[in-house]
Amino acid sequence: MSSTDAAPSETEAAEAAADAEAEALLARARGVLGEALVGSHIAAGELWLRVDRESWADLAGWLRDGEGFTFFSFLSAIDWMASPFGRDMDSTVDNVLDPPEPKEAAPTETGVAGGDTRFQLLARVSDVATGRSVIAKADLPTEDLRAASWVPVYPGADWHEREAWEMFGIAFDGHPGLRHIYLPGEFEGHPLRKDYPLLARRVKPWPGIVDVELMPEVTDDSAGAPAAAEGGGQ
Repeated sequence: MSSTDAAPSETEAAEAAADAEAEALLARARGVLGEALVGSHIAAGELWLRVDRESWADLAGWLRDGEGFTFFSFLSAIDWMASPFGRDMDSTVDNVLDPPEPKEAAPTETGVAGGDTRFQLLARVSDVATGRSVIAKADLPTEDLRAASWVPVYPGADWHEREAWEMFGIAFDGHPGLRHIYLPGEFEGHPLRKDYPLLARRVKPWPGIVDVELMPEVTDDSAGAPAAAEGGGQ
């Protein structure tokens, strides 16, 4: 029997079964969400579902109550905008040591399952009994960074949404209390947005980058001076 006719390994069989289950889950998602499901992707048995913002909470409820994804892993956001600062974020010291070369900005890519806006929500839930997991995405319009809270469905989303509100400026309707976790109450701005300048980087390099001073040149006379002095003291 040739290698092409060999039976698939246990790993290959398991991956094929996981992909088949993800395909079946995707078909059920299409049936439940309809046109609200605007993008999907399957990789290594894991399903990505991108829905419109208005169906963000509906997706959470269906995943938990309809499909048994009871374990909440994380919720966050991403800003797909290319940094407008370029190497400026490397600090003045870095730019002196390694002057940047001008180049065209790379086209914006929004990862698997696509995307049409600068900001996206991301969340991951799992079914601990079967090992299945789903990653959810939703586009957020820049002029209205807002979505329904997942806290009524997944209480563990509480602090995750507070962090997304604090770092990206995303409001979550129905959240029990959006307030700062890391930053002082009077802090202005959202540090994880690509257009937020980290001013400290302009005057101080990252830890581990240090100014290197050359050793003073050593001449023959100066090299021999200590020896002469030592000999004179004997």
